[in-house]
Amino acid sequence: MSFPSHPDRFTTGWLERVLGAPAGSLIAFSAKPVGTGQMSLSFRVTLNWKNNEGPASLIAKCPSLDAGTRAIAAALRAYALELGWYRELAPQISVACPACLHLESNDDETDFVLLLQDLAPAQQGDQLAGASIAQIEAALTQAANLHAPYWGDTRLSQIGWLQPSPNTTALIRQMAPAVYTQFRSRYTERFAPEILDLCDAFVARIGAYFDLKPASLTVQHRDFRIDNILFAPDNGQAYVVDWQTLGPGPGAADVAYLIGTSIADANVRAREEERLVSLYADALRARGAAADAEQIWREYRLYAFSGVLMAIIASTNVERTERGDEMFAVMAERPARQALHLESLSLL
Repeated sequence: MSFPSHPDRFTTGWLERVLGAPAGSLIAFSAKPVGTGQMSLSFRVTLNWKNNEGPASLIAKCPSLDAGTRAIAAALRAYALELGWYRELAPQISVACPACLHLESNDDETDFVLLLQDLAPAQQGDQLAGASIAQIEAALTQAANLHAPYWGDTRLSQIGWLQPSPNTTALIRQMAPAVYTQFRSRYTERFAPEILDLCDAFVARIGAYFDLKPASLTVQHRDFRIDNILFAPDNGQAYVVDWQTLGPGPGAADVAYLIGTSIADANVRAREEERLVSLYADALRARGAAADAEQIWREYRLYAFSGVLMAIIASTNVERTERGDEMFAVMAERPARQALHLESLSLL
């Protein structure tokens, strides 16, 4: 199987073929990097057609050029999960996300090309600046759209490619305490003492965290934060992107992760979170999910640690950048304060 997995190797003929356009209709194209992805690369491809035979632009998602990052992506099946989402689940789950225009991969899905609808002028949220409450509310609507269809549904276990590999789960469980030493060293001067103490205590009890048994499983995004959400400027519509961490899990973990990592002001988060979680629970029930609000709140408190864990694992396993270092810092710091406020350690 031969396909171009980077815009440098795209041709007008290949783009015409995969987009279903007539031969000779694409005059030229150009590509510029977009986004801030750590695991893969994204480009906006601008297309110059003779007579509007295709889209004016699209987003091309491609593997990282860094060998170490690609190895981690293969171990975590990151590319395979996103391809599976667009092949199978996106057409049947009504969450707002880019339409898939074309995808190809090699047999083990370690190399791929994914062409997606360009949702401009919708813009990516800014993890460092944080989200507005209106943005969080729009994102929670999409969380409910994502979680409701498979909420507590036995069909979830029948989606073979979605299931986490026991080896991958064991790898993450084993890796976390070891990489935490590196993470702590990197951020010792950046974090307040109470944040470091919370992180220390969480890692000491991390086995209990991995052994948690959610009341109901569903399709979980697992990296549901505003860097992975686009917002339309006119009506605030939220679109979810970056499906490389997909898996079965508790919906409340996505919600805790979103609110904990994406609201910059801890006082605002503390004031709003019960209302926001209640809004999410109501939206689930409105979509037919048998969701228990009290259970969702308890799991929301438990999974306040999801942002801390993601920051520990991801920050030490992707190519370092200045923005990436600060992004992972706030991804740990904000939910650590959330966990302190919610007394989440008492539930482990």
